[in-house]
Amino acid sequence: MPETLPVPDGRRVDLWLVRRPEPGVPPGPPAAPGVLDVLDAAERRRAASLRRPADRALYVASHLALRTLLGAYLRVPAREVVLVREPCPGCGGPHGRPAVPGTPPPLHFSLSHSHGLALIGVAAVPVGVDVQRVPGPGTVDACAPSLHPAERAELDRLPPGARPGAFARLWARKEAYLKGIGTGLSRPASADYLGADTRSRPHGWTVTDLPRADGHTAAVAVLGTAPPLPALRRLPVRLSPPDLID
Repeated sequence: MPETLPVPDGRRVDLWLVRRPEPGVPPGPPAAPGVLDVLDAAERRRAASLRRPADRALYVASHLALRTLLGAYLRVPAREVVLVREPCPGCGGPHGRPAVPGTPPPLHFSLSHSHGLALIGVAAVPVGVDVQRVPGPGTVDACAPSLHPAERAELDRLPPGARPGAFARLWARKEAYLKGIGTGLSRPASADYLGADTRSRPHGWTVTDLPRADGHTAAVAVLGTAPPLPALRRLPVRLSPPDLID
């Protein structure tokens, strides 16, 4: 990865894909002392709370990657990247989504991880990304009642074999949009339509499906008119010391 990256301008969105390290492979170089110090205290506590080693490895790798990327965009060492919490859209408290400080901030970002893959989006305007593993039929049946009525109707019209993939695409769009507006799933899943009819989706936002890979679906939501489908770049999880320190 280059030491610096140009901050996206206008409607451009940069997308980065991170894979979970293989079992036994650390998310950073073993020779780099204090590699986890790149994460803040809350991130380290969250990582330590994850009981499954695979989940912990993906969490650490994706958050190291996020800070490495933000450092490259902001031209500061990864360990000096400062993140703040935006006001909660619901109550105004200081526990909204993480953000880069500034009025306006120099860039916006979003991070999602699911079952071995993580996706990071960076843009000049509010952005949300989500990656989802395609679920089994039982999960679809359990979650479908929480959807927007028109979304439920679309799923009901599909043959059973097509419903899990369609649900995963729909849910990725929904979470990407909810992350973009800053509410996350504190906003009811039934409140907004993110189904197949692009004309009926929330006004002022463009939500785009990303190519499906490795049993996952993904989507990106960006405020305003969409750019062309952004390229999806892969970021190595074994970050080199210069990426983390210098």
